[in-house]
Amino acid sequence: MDFRGKKAAFYTLGCKLNFAETSAIARQFESKGAERVDFKTDADIYVIHSCSVTAESDKKCRNIIRQSIKRNPKALILVTGCYAQLQPRVIEKIKGIDFIFGTNYKFRMMDYIYSMDKQPSPVILVKDQKQNREYFHATSWGDRTRSFLKVQDGCDNFCTYCTIPIARGRSRNDTIEGTVRESSKAIEHGIKEIILTGVNIGDFGKSTNEKFIDLIKALDKTDIGRLRISSVEPDLLTDEIIDFVGSSNHIAPHFHIPLQCGSNEVLKLMHRHYTRELFKERVERIKRELPDAFIGVDLIAGTNGETKKLFEESYNFIESLDVSQLHCFPYSERPDTAALSIKPVIPVHERKERTKKLIALSDIKLRDFYNKQTGKTVTVLFEEPEKGKMKGFSENYIRVETDSNPGFINQFRKVKLLRINSEGNFEIKIIE
Repeated sequence: MDFRGKKAAFYTLGCKLNFAETSAIARQFESKGAERVDFKTDADIYVIHSCSVTAESDKKCRNIIRQSIKRNPKALILVTGCYAQLQPRVIEKIKGIDFIFGTNYKFRMMDYIYSMDKQPSPVILVKDQKQNREYFHATSWGDRTRSFLKVQDGCDNFCTYCTIPIARGRSRNDTIEGTVRESSKAIEHGIKEIILTGVNIGDFGKSTNEKFIDLIKALDKTDIGRLRISSVEPDLLTDEIIDFVGSSNHIAPHFHIPLQCGSNEVLKLMHRHYTRELFKERVERIKRELPDAFIGVDLIAGTNGETKKLFEESYNFIESLDVSQLHCFPYSERPDTAALSIKPVIPVHERKERTKKLIALSDIKLRDFYNKQTGKTVTVLFEEPEKGKMKGFSENYIRVETDSNPGFINQFRKVKLLRINSEGNFEIKIIE
C-alpha cells in the first residue's frame, strides 16, 4: 500500500517500550509515503497503541479510539498493543474500527492494509502469545530529545496480578551485537541520551545466552553521551551492575526498581521473586556506591490479600528506605490472572486511599532528595523550550529549568542547582 498524500497520526498509551515501538511503527508508515501529523489533527489514518496494565488504561484506550473516529469518521482506525492482544472482542464492539493488530502483527501492518477503504467490520489479527519468541527491534528518534531503545521483550515471571506474559509472550531479545547496532542508528540521528527499555530488561540474554551486564558494558563503549537504565527487577540488579554504573562515564546514576509491596507475605502472594530484605540490600548498596543516585520505586496499593495490617507494614518499610520517588497505582483486576482467586479483596475506595498515602510519601521523599542536591553541580541535557523556558534532566534525574536559549537544545551543560521553584523544578546557574 502506497500512503503518499495521506496523513497518519499515532497515540501511545502505557510504557516507554510502547513509545519506542510506536516510533518504529510510525517510520514504517513514513517509508510508504505517509506524513506523520499530531494526533489531535484531522488525519487519514489513526494508530492507537494500547496498554492494559489497569482497567483505567483499557477505558482510556476506548476513549481515544472514539475521539479519533469522531474527528474523522472516514479515517482508517488501527488498534494494536496489549489491550488489542488481550481483549480484541471488546474493542471490536466500537463502531468504526478497521483493524485490530495483536502482538505478532503490530510490526506487520503494511502487509494487511490494501486500501484506504473503511472495513465493514474490524479485521482482527491476534494469535496466542504464550510461546511467542519472535523479536522485533524498536528505537525512538525524531519524537523527543532522548531515545528509547528496546533491548528485550516478554516476561517469564507470571506474577499473579499481571497479564504481560499473556499479552507479549516469553522473555526474548536480540544479541548484544544486534542491539548495539540498533543503538548506533539513534546516535546517527543526533541522539545524545538513550534509555534502555523492555518488559524485564534485567532478563536480557535469556534467549541468546548472554547477560545484561555485558550488554551495558558494550553500549558504554559506543559514542552515546548518556545511557539511562529503566526498570530492573531487584533480584536481577546485581552488585556487578551497580558497581559498573558507579564506574561508568556514560551510564546515569538513576535506578528504577519495582518493589510492588513492602510486605513479604504480599510479595509471596504476588509471586514476586525476591524479599523486601533483598530490596533493601539493593537500595543500600546503590547509596553506598552512588550517594547521589536517583532511585524510583514501583508500588501497587490494595492488591488482593493486602490486609490493612499488611499495608501498614509495607508503608512503614517503604518510609524507611532511602529512595527518591514512588510510582504508585491502585490494584486493578486483570482477566485470567491468578490474583483473582486471592482473598481478601480490598474495596476500590480503600485501594485509592492507600495510593494517596503512598503518593504523599513520594512527595516528601522527592522533596528531601532534591533538598540534598541543592548547591551541587550536575550535567543537564536540555530539551525543546516550553513557554519560554528550557527544561532538562541531570544525570541523576533532577528536572531543571532556565530561560530559553535555542543553543542549549539537545546539548549537555554543566549547571549549579540553586533552588526549587513553585513547579518543583530546580532553578540553575549555567557553569559551562
